[in-house]
Amino acid sequence: MIKKNKLIFVATAALAAHGASSATVSRIDVNGTQRMDAESVRILSDVKVGDNVTPETANQIAKRLQESGYFSSVNVQMSGSVLKINITEAPIVNMVTIEGNDEVDTDDLKKELRMKARSSYDESVIGADVQRMLTIYQRNGFFGTKIEPKKIDLGDNRVNVVYEITEGHPTYITDIDFQGNKKFSDRTLRGEILSREHAWWRFMTQFDVFDEDRILYDQQMLRQFYMRNGYVDIQVTDANGVFTPDRQYYSVVFTIDEGEKYNFGKITIDNPFPDVPDDELYDVIAFDTGDVYNIDLVDETISNLRGAVADHGYAFINVEPVPTKNDEGRTIDMNFKIEKTNRIYLNNINILGNVRTFDSVIEQLIPMRSGDPFSLQTIEQGRQNLMRTRYFKDVKMVPNRIADANMINLDIQVEEQPTGELSGGFGWSNINGFMVDAGITENNFMGRGQVVQLRGSIAQYQKQALFSFTEPYLFGRPLSAGFDVSYTMYDYSSLGGFGYDRDSLTIAGRMGWRLTDHWSQTVRLSASFDQNYDIQSETGWRDATLYTAGTYLRYYNLDTNFEQNTHTGVVSNLGVSYTGFGGSETYMRYSADIIGMVKFWDDRWQLRSSLEFGALQAIGDSYISRVYRYFLGGESLRGFDIAGVGSRNWWYTTYSLGGLWKLNGSTQLNFPIFIPDEYQIKGFVFFDYGILGKPPKEEYTFYGIPNKIDSDLRTSVGVGIYWNTPMGPMNFSWGWPLKMNEYDREQRFLLSFETQF
Repeated sequence: MIKKNKLIFVATAALAAHGASSATVSRIDVNGTQRMDAESVRILSDVKVGDNVTPETANQIAKRLQESGYFSSVNVQMSGSVLKINITEAPIVNMVTIEGNDEVDTDDLKKELRMKARSSYDESVIGADVQRMLTIYQRNGFFGTKIEPKKIDLGDNRVNVVYEITEGHPTYITDIDFQGNKKFSDRTLRGEILSREHAWWRFMTQFDVFDEDRILYDQQMLRQFYMRNGYVDIQVTDANGVFTPDRQYYSVVFTIDEGEKYNFGKITIDNPFPDVPDDELYDVIAFDTGDVYNIDLVDETISNLRGAVADHGYAFINVEPVPTKNDEGRTIDMNFKIEKTNRIYLNNINILGNVRTFDSVIEQLIPMRSGDPFSLQTIEQGRQNLMRTRYFKDVKMVPNRIADANMINLDIQVEEQPTGELSGGFGWSNINGFMVDAGITENNFMGRGQVVQLRGSIAQYQKQALFSFTEPYLFGRPLSAGFDVSYTMYDYSSLGGFGYDRDSLTIAGRMGWRLTDHWSQTVRLSASFDQNYDIQSETGWRDATLYTAGTYLRYYNLDTNFEQNTHTGVVSNLGVSYTGFGGSETYMRYSADIIGMVKFWDDRWQLRSSLEFGALQAIGDSYISRVYRYFLGGESLRGFDIAGVGSRNWWYTTYSLGGLWKLNGSTQLNFPIFIPDEYQIKGFVFFDYGILGKPPKEEYTFYGIPNKIDSDLRTSVGVGIYWNTPMGPMNFSWGWPLKMNEYDREQRFLLSFETQF
């Protein structure tokens, strides 16, 4: 145990016999040094021969030496004209260790230590270290933790310092209550703060452990919640956390004064720029007169106005919101005052921090060049482009205005991160069974932004190997190009209604370009060399060669809440391809799909609707083999087995004939359930529907007996649970067919799980 010793310094001055108050130093004697030489002590004392020393001066010399941290005791006195400095050197710390900590990582604790190896031993520093470590434990809810520092003497004026920790149990929050709330229930308000009431299933988070800093943040979150709902006078007057009688838990009570609810009143904008149309500015206001007052919408409007004005070249503007509160009508008039500035132009772009990635790769992603009018929106678009590449851990766009000129330099500060991925995974799905895969991907090959991928997978019903290369900027233009080589083995002869096996080697080349901000186009050429086996065919294995050319249009426009994983917007694809060119199959394939999504109620709910269409058109008298047709069921039509609907063989009804066209869709509502959002578990209900077209007429009969041929509508409803686990997404769904034919194959339960590590 370290005994608390006070560092004692004594300062006296032996003056002349007649009691004079000062003396001139003729010599400085230093006694007691071991490691440190006497001259170093003289330098630290900041006194020299010829100086006059008074009792006050001697006292200051002693303090100066003691505060250096090198000495455990200091004595300074004058003996005639000789200044005598007697010191005892503080021990040197050989090693600092922490013992007994399980709940807090050792590295996190060591970051708080000021006492280091090879430093001088100082009890005041040790005391401060103990307090900082206790603060960390208290922030993690371990209020009963005790830390006892120990000094271990090693001899030769060296010591080890050991911090022995006895951890207390975490202090959980057992109750969170509210007083004064009339407009919102306790349950609603609990959902708006970070702190949570303790429950056994919160073992993966610390939000149910009492933390004073978090309680302060909770108060701010409550204010923001009320301000988003029109209560501008909201006051959180108190937030008390008290121990329960057994001192095992905390009970937290928030006291609230809600005030009255207000709506937006008159909206005006002071626009000082004649060449910026007022209509453009009013169009970006995020609220209307009569809407419930929302502080977030005010902030959003300020940002929108800055962006709208900056798009006309006026950067660095200030927008000041001036609210006028009308208590009688419970409205708040909003006036946005825009500060007038001169138009700003871009001078130079400087790229900093990139060691591996070529400057040209970064420049290609920035939609702005020297001489262009400066636009914050364009700058942000460039930052988003760079972040989406995943080449960088962080990207900062720092505009620096040039003095006395309407020009700026733009510094792009990037922090690179590893772009190579060595991954493996396992999973299960109804269509492929148990699956194991592994692969290596380099997303920034040689720093040129190229993507190289090699991947293989082995599943119960499918095996695949893939090599892929992509050049995102061909010839230095926004034109992507690449090729893929894959070999896939489908073992579907015993799976559901497929009833076939297929081995396929495919070589494909592709080229793509962006048409607009939301539209892009891809052209693809491919050659597939197949071997197919159909269990109903008498020919056994059959060779097939497919040469295909196609073009595809994609529309992508989503507003995403990444925390809730919900979206609002539309994603759509259109495609047409021709298979022929002397191959064994000749047909046209048309495809289209569209997905619309709307997030609502604090972005925690989402309505998703999708529609997909596909059609095959035989050319001339050509025949389209069954393995290349459409099938429905499983994940494409829940409640039904894989390939479980549509035309079937009259004798072997689990054998689907497939169809030459399909139309299927789904409407699904995702919603939060009673489990907190941090676990990313949501429920959903769905309505699926689909129509599978008829097969070629050659298959309407089998050995002269009519097959079961139809193109009828099928529908199903169901419920499910989605869990975005740390290992990957998992889906559980239960579906019940509403409209089906007697020979359709049902599958009520569907589970899919996939992970990457």
